[in-house]
Amino acid sequence: MKTKPYTMPAEWEQQKAVQLTWPHGATDWQYMLSEIDATYVDMAYAITLREHLIIVTPEPQRVTALLKTKLSDDQMAKTMLVECDTNDTWARDHGFITLCSDHGCQLLDFQFNGWGKKFEASKDNAINRHLYDKGVVKGEYISHLDFVLEGGAIESDGKGTVFTTTSCLMAPNRNQPMSQSEIDQRLRESLSAQRIIWLDHGHLVGDDTDGHIDTLVRVAPNDTLLYVACDDANDEQYADLRLMEEQLKTLRTTEGQPYRLIKLPMPKAIFDGEERLPATYANFLVVNGAVLYPTYAQPHIDEEARQAISKAFPDREMVGIDCRSIIRQHGSLHCCTMQIYR
Repeated sequence: MKTKPYTMPAEWEQQKAVQLTWPHGATDWQYMLSEIDATYVDMAYAITLREHLIIVTPEPQRVTALLKTKLSDDQMAKTMLVECDTNDTWARDHGFITLCSDHGCQLLDFQFNGWGKKFEASKDNAINRHLYDKGVVKGEYISHLDFVLEGGAIESDGKGTVFTTTSCLMAPNRNQPMSQSEIDQRLRESLSAQRIIWLDHGHLVGDDTDGHIDTLVRVAPNDTLLYVACDDANDEQYADLRLMEEQLKTLRTTEGQPYRLIKLPMPKAIFDGEERLPATYANFLVVNGAVLYPTYAQPHIDEEARQAISKAFPDREMVGIDCRSIIRQHGSLHCCTMQIYR
């Protein structure tokens, strides 16, 4: 009997747990800690209704007290808190990237360097090894610490195709002097991918990541791509997002068919002072039986986004999470999370 080779799972495949790395007072969240704590409790509640939760925090007692204000005893029993020093909270980008096969999982530990050395990240870059050494996650540990890669920079269809963006992977202070073809080969080898699809357009104003794919285009079942669209010609993001849309129309599956494309609306611009924040509906999280999607207190547009995502995941419950707090530090829901499969 032929065994299944290692592949990077699609996010909608069955999960064991989700990881959160909790904010604390020594991070950039300090000035709004109670607000972001409340959002993280909402995420923890929604996740533990459906699967287990791993929380990395230097303050397990404080976080436990917060969780107990909303989570039931059964939900608390599904929650594991792991004490660990952290710089920040973006589990999507410092967490393990997992490959799965019939034999189990490979836990790929890439280097996280604060999105091209924009921010200090040495503590976050050590979290994976700490979780592995503590036995929190199971599988074959494989170090790729010689290569910079964030989980938010890649999307997998679970069938050997991985999507990424040129703007992110070719950005300064990541993997220079490697060429795009060399990076493409490294990704195919390390992620056991048949091909890498590079998107050459699309970038949200206020984004620190140089254009992570999970803020722009998301893969869904049945060769479906959900993508951020902008219909306002006066919006500064309009031209680049239209070019991205045109490129998506040219893409083909491995069977030579066009992808099914579903537009996601653009939230009305949200500002923190004079700074535009990178609000996006693409930054949803697929969990067992549900999709947790970001909302921005824009009821009509939030509902339009819910309906669009539901078209791609018709068999899953849609659960909105108010992410106005998260975008103030330039991320959203998916950025805060990382799924664990076995």
